[in-house]
Amino acid sequence: MSEYATGNIPGVEALAPIVPDWPAPVNVRAYSTTRLGGVSRPPFDSLNLSFASGDDPECVARNRARVVSALKLPEPPRWLKQAHGIRVVEAEVAAGRPEADASASARPNQVLALMTADCVPVLFCDRRGQRVAAAHAGWRGLAAGVLESTIAVLGSDPSQLLVWLGPGIGPRAFEVGPEVRQAFLLRDPGAAVAFRPGHADRLLADLYHLARRQLERSGIVAVFGGEHCTYGDPARFFSYRRDGQRSGRSGTFIWLEE
Repeated sequence: MSEYATGNIPGVEALAPIVPDWPAPVNVRAYSTTRLGGVSRPPFDSLNLSFASGDDPECVARNRARVVSALKLPEPPRWLKQAHGIRVVEAEVAAGRPEADASASARPNQVLALMTADCVPVLFCDRRGQRVAAAHAGWRGLAAGVLESTIAVLGSDPSQLLVWLGPGIGPRAFEVGPEVRQAFLLRDPGAAVAFRPGHADRLLADLYHLARRQLERSGIVAVFGGEHCTYGDPARFFSYRRDGQRSGRSGTFIWLEE
């Protein structure tokens, strides 16, 4: 019999999700999953949430069902078709799976969702617990302004926003070409501090630092998280940079409780 027929769906402890350590209002709920607690077989073991990864679709569907059950999501997640851009959608009016890299909501029980495997999932809420947002921040999105676009759509006073940086690739592992540094310097010459020499002409980029800098320059003073490295912790995290096309994807979720 299936786990659906028996009701044998693991609880939150089996999934071992990361709960953001931030002073969000009590009605703001958020989680970021690891690779633990799913049913997918190697190399997608085990809580892969992406149908586009090459994993068995039945396993992915079962993994998604586990997440909904274990995290007690009030509604099905509102997934995005992420494109490393800066488009932000209001989840209340966005139909289907829109092509965007961030979403925002003021409606209770509407679960905003991101999938990542090195890019940084960035969660936002206001101090009164009336608005939330989630942004997918890889280097292309950061350089193009996805965080600034998300702040603009939220429409809140930036000083009244809280932000949490979820698991992404760390500064000791993310090696890039000089064109990446140049893309950031075109918008902010001070971003040079987030890069240091790597191998040959390559550079090590600190996505967390770049995100914090952009948020602070936008007026947000309360930024939390940013302590994980997906590349360096294969036991807990998927990493596209480490595993390539055969990497799974984790999920990050935020919603307002009714």
